[in-house]
Amino acid sequence: MQRIIFIFFTLAQWSSGQNEGPELVKQLRSLYEGWRASVIKKDAKTWLRYTAQHRQIDIKNRLMSERKPFPQGFLNALPATPPSLVGLKALRVRINGPTVKAVYYGKVDFGIGGQPTNNIWTISYLKERNGWKYDGSEFINISALPDVKKQIESGDYQYVDQNDFKPSGLTPPRPLIQLVAPVKYIAKAYVFCPGRQVDLTINGVSKHKFQHDKNAQVIIGGACDGKNEVQFEITPLEGGDPKAAMTIRVYLMSQVQGRQPVKVFEYQVENGKQPEAAGVKTFTITPEIAKKLK
Repeated sequence: MQRIIFIFFTLAQWSSGQNEGPELVKQLRSLYEGWRASVIKKDAKTWLRYTAQHRQIDIKNRLMSERKPFPQGFLNALPATPPSLVGLKALRVRINGPTVKAVYYGKVDFGIGGQPTNNIWTISYLKERNGWKYDGSEFINISALPDVKKQIESGDYQYVDQNDFKPSGLTPPRPLIQLVAPVKYIAKAYVFCPGRQVDLTINGVSKHKFQHDKNAQVIIGGACDGKNEVQFEITPLEGGDPKAAMTIRVYLMSQVQGRQPVKVFEYQVENGKQPEAAGVKTFTITPEIAKKLK
């Protein structure tokens, strides 16, 4: 099931039996359209009003960790236009405590050309002290699942009755860190881990998960002068080679055009050897290293 998550109703089935259902559905639809309009217009003030607080913090942390402006850095970098709800059919709208998830089906159009096909679009909302807020959207591409399409188009919605399509009922925890200014050093964690899952925590606050992957992720909070800490857990995946080569690295990124990243940490396992199951390592940023970024 291919998914694209965007850190960007029509009455359906309710799981809570609340009496105000139709009114809330109308309110949430208006909220989404307002949020969508703010994204299209790059209206930062309105976007802040419609977006859940914890989502704002997540986005701000990432932007500050890349030394980009908030929220303009987010609004200016979205890869596509959030789709309109016009023409989409609401399959399920469920409320569970402070959370709502709405599931739509139809030609989900991101405005990037071509002919959109019938797929699934979900919207999540979170209730805060001052009302409901937009908390995220997800595109589920079911183009390779023709039987599911036939089921939905015949009125059988059991596919979207899976737990993935239901609201959690839980208020998300606040992020461990709330950045208010750009970090001093932009840092990225790079992991190559065939057949394994690698969980990293950098300096106690930036958490990362890599599964059978070769990828890099921005370290929230960046790196700091002096000693930095890398905690890791390595778990073999079913069918993977427990003795395959793997690498964990941390790079500092220069903002000078053409300047190469500086590798400041590496944990490498050669082919045929087993890694530690877990560990804590450190790296140190010295004045000499910092000069290489300038």
